[in-house]
Amino acid sequence: MLENRNINVCLVSDLFENYPLSENTIVVVVDLLRATTVISTAFNFGIKEIIPVSSLEIAKTYLNKKDYIVAAERNAMPIEGFDYGNSPFQYMNNEILDKTLVLTTTNGTKAISIASEYEVITSCFINIDAVEDLLLNSKKDVLILCSGWKGVFNLEDTIFSGCLANKLISSQKFNVNCDSTLAALNLYNLAKHDYFSFLSNSAHRKRLKSLNIEKDTVFCLTPDFKSNIIPTLENGKLVARKI
Repeated sequence: MLENRNINVCLVSDLFENYPLSENTIVVVVDLLRATTVISTAFNFGIKEIIPVSSLEIAKTYLNKKDYIVAAERNAMPIEGFDYGNSPFQYMNNEILDKTLVLTTTNGTKAISIASEYEVITSCFINIDAVEDLLLNSKKDVLILCSGWKGVFNLEDTIFSGCLANKLISSQKFNVNCDSTLAALNLYNLAKHDYFSFLSNSAHRKRLKSLNIEKDTVFCLTPDFKSNIIPTLENGKLVARKI
């Protein structure tokens, strides 16, 4: 028997307020290229907690604090004066162990902030299996929130959302009454055999390629490790919830 649970995909964070949400909703924030992949990578390599902030000015207040790492990115580029940027490879080291990461990015941390009044987790291909398990056992409705790019639609977040939605819908525990969810499912089915090639003409893949950081794209689409950590927003901080 089908449970009375709904799944929706919000294709752009600027549309978030148009969706019916309640305390019975889990919001899954996705910024596949690259913020939510960075978040999962940092937790996998031992970061203690992550503080997502909306502005460079707020991030700067954490500079030079003991046991803090401050990372900033705008328009896909790292910002001068900050310890780290938004590449997952920067977080694959022992120097981040047990430290607090303060992170501000163009799109991902904005989406987290927009959804912060609700139960929020973040996802990417690194932790998609753990997120699937959590959502199947939560008994709550699900809204997958695509961060997009500066308020407009992007392909990569939508394809990932379609992949996660497909996993959940296959359980027969969710109802779909949302055209954007159907669109995400259709895009995922078109792309699933080769994400990298499917995105060859996508705006953000070309943007990262022009900056000579296309290896980030490859990793975000096909990471070489999995994690059972689900970054979960609690009191303004992302903490590690393990499945």
